[in-house]
Amino acid sequence: MNLLEIDRISKTVKGSIQITGSKSETNRLLILQKFFSNLTIENISNSDDSILMQKALSSESNEINIGHAGTAMRFLTAYFSVLENSEIVLTGSKRMKNRPIKILVDALTSLGANIKYLEKDGYPPLKISGKKLTSSFIEIEGNVSSQYISALLLIAPTLKNGLQLKFKGEVTSIPYIKMTLQLLAELGIEFSWEGDIISILSKPTITDKTITVESDWSSASYYYSLVALSPNSEVKLTSYKKTSLQGDSVLANIYKGLGVETTFKGHTLILTNTNQQNISSLNLDLVNAPDIAQTIAVTCFGLGIECYLTGLHTLKIKETDRLIALKTEIEKLGGEVIITNETLHLKASAKINEHITISTYDDHRMAMAFAPMALKVPIKIQDANVVSKSYPTFWADFEKITT
Repeated sequence: MNLLEIDRISKTVKGSIQITGSKSETNRLLILQKFFSNLTIENISNSDDSILMQKALSSESNEINIGHAGTAMRFLTAYFSVLENSEIVLTGSKRMKNRPIKILVDALTSLGANIKYLEKDGYPPLKISGKKLTSSFIEIEGNVSSQYISALLLIAPTLKNGLQLKFKGEVTSIPYIKMTLQLLAELGIEFSWEGDIISILSKPTITDKTITVESDWSSASYYYSLVALSPNSEVKLTSYKKTSLQGDSVLANIYKGLGVETTFKGHTLILTNTNQQNISSLNLDLVNAPDIAQTIAVTCFGLGIECYLTGLHTLKIKETDRLIALKTEIEKLGGEVIITNETLHLKASAKINEHITISTYDDHRMAMAFAPMALKVPIKIQDANVVSKSYPTFWADFEKITT
């Protein structure tokens, strides 16, 4: 599916969708399962990233290509560093070779890891010679990608003396760090977070454990957008937890101001358009949930309201530079967007251009974030299959509730 043409959706959005497990939780647990074989994981994500992670962890090849999967690159770099007597070349797509990894590599080498850059300093591909790491203390900037920090926390229980990780400066993406720590705690691994230091104790074994992965809140964001843009709509999503580990669960609060009421019935999330969207602008700091920035910006554009989003510095090193991509595609539709390295300002706009082709830049979230615009105008999505990276059944589910 290179180009998907979507006619304007005239019906009210209604229906029920089963969304598979969170990619973020799944990929953390897959790493931990390699350390603790008596861990059972249920409701595993069917995303490309999680499938790639499973293949990489079971591969007998000494060269592993993880394509566009940023989480896999970071987590596997740490994992193979502690896999004794192994030698792995870890590589990825052209875009992956331009996504920085120096901060994580520096942290791992300070613990004693043996990692070499094969092409450009600071970037994949990497040659990793696994070994026993004996050091137990590292310092790292707090405002870096949470994936670097989580990668280190995931290997901490395997280190002889555990790990003390000291942050320099303000810590961002805290929910994703807390997710990692909570999953460790569910396995009985002791940790503390006092001030600017996280301490994790070594733990060679755990008791038998089954963990059910919560469905993905990032995937839920596209239904929040659909419901916000469709009067009288209602969508039911499963399976979700009211006390979620996922940072993107802030959607429930954010979209209340955009006319979407969130209620829980057991593990079912019910989204209802209240027909009471009455704000003229939205001002948000998304430092703890940057992955939903694209969805929110497109929703606001569709509603004709202004939004000012901050805390977006990590978006520049994702599958694409998401800030530039958002500006380019919204402006094709007739909007006006001002960006800096960490902010996006969408001005209120009543006009929406029809039959525009949205470029997706090898970025799954670009395709899914712009899909709800079909409630306003006919639209085309370039390279629509890119959604498989995190949500392979998105278009089938989208059609189910919109036709």
